[in-house]
Amino acid sequence: MKKKQRIGILFGGRSGEHEVSLLSAASILKAIDKKKYDVVPIGITKEGRWVTASDAHALLTGQQAPENPLLAGDPAATPTAAVIKKGEAVIIPPVPAESLQPLQLSASAELARSRPALDLDVIFPVLHGTFGEDGTIQGLFELADIAYVGSGVLGSAAGMDKAAMKRLFAAAGLPQTPWLSLLRSEWNANPRACTKKIEAALKYPVFVKPANLGSSVGISKVHDRSELAAAMDLAASFDRKLVIEQGVGGPGAKPRELEVAVLGNDSPEASVVGEIVPGAEFYDYDAKYLSDTSVPIIPAKLTAAESKQIRQMAVEAFKACDCAGLARVDFLMEPAGKKGSKKKPRIFLNEINTLPGFTSISMYPKLWGASGLPYKQLIDRLIQLASERHQEKRQTQFSRV
Repeated sequence: MKKKQRIGILFGGRSGEHEVSLLSAASILKAIDKKKYDVVPIGITKEGRWVTASDAHALLTGQQAPENPLLAGDPAATPTAAVIKKGEAVIIPPVPAESLQPLQLSASAELARSRPALDLDVIFPVLHGTFGEDGTIQGLFELADIAYVGSGVLGSAAGMDKAAMKRLFAAAGLPQTPWLSLLRSEWNANPRACTKKIEAALKYPVFVKPANLGSSVGISKVHDRSELAAAMDLAASFDRKLVIEQGVGGPGAKPRELEVAVLGNDSPEASVVGEIVPGAEFYDYDAKYLSDTSVPIIPAKLTAAESKQIRQMAVEAFKACDCAGLARVDFLMEPAGKKGSKKKPRIFLNEINTLPGFTSISMYPKLWGASGLPYKQLIDRLIQLASERHQEKRQTQFSRV
């Protein structure tokens, strides 16, 4: 009988998207084929503690994780290795310095010693936002030499940092709306000079965003100067780097918001194009998760040429950021001109999301469902891609001897 792969589903985390992560993980845990995989849930609390088994289930269902001591099956194991390789460590302290202290083994550590290691074949991280899709956790997986779903350190970091991402898009010749980036320290030191710089480069309305955050957290649409300071302060509360983008379509005009799901490693493929008609002025956090007024249209009503162009741009964006596994690529399309106008609406690349929402009703799985790949099979394919990428990496030599 073929041995079942052991899959760690990693969720939660310290980011502002903690709750979204729990929803994604719950959907995956419900849908994943238990006949094909042994599944190990691994949670991270908002405080940064790592929990497994029943404690992870408690976190997933909104219960308080118990204050257990750090457990490990092997006194020589590091705390991170204990969690990733064994699956039996219960808590990792949130303060890095504490992990340098000797492991304090409780009475139940003897039981842990007697259990076989839950060596994981693949980790499926469902950690949206900071510390989950920004390359930090991916670096940990690389150090542990374990296969994982999604982009590597570079692709994850580039996909998270909107300023770095936009520079990569520009280098690849992909069309974007005008934008600029400022540091929180620049804004705090001289708001008036920053305002002048923004207004010299961009036209209202503008969107102000934290560079390193997702799910539209901390994003504001600014119609004029009177709204700019509050938007900058909000974005600066979430990140040291701010991105300001010129709106598409001009005052009073709503661009079309289009999305494409990309799947693959070195030879990625694009799904059909979908469209979101937001119930709010733009597709903000509330419109995404707290309201049912936003309407997804799959496939989007586009010409064959427009659809082909957007899908090609999605793959190019994926490659420009050196992504792997999965990503959702978002576009803005100018509103249609006056009736009879021969001018074609321009299409702008907005951003790439390397760990998009993964509930069964999230756009990424729905786009692939509409493209002929249902949710459960999509999970299988992502696990397969993670294994293939890990095997390919093993062809790389890291030492001269």
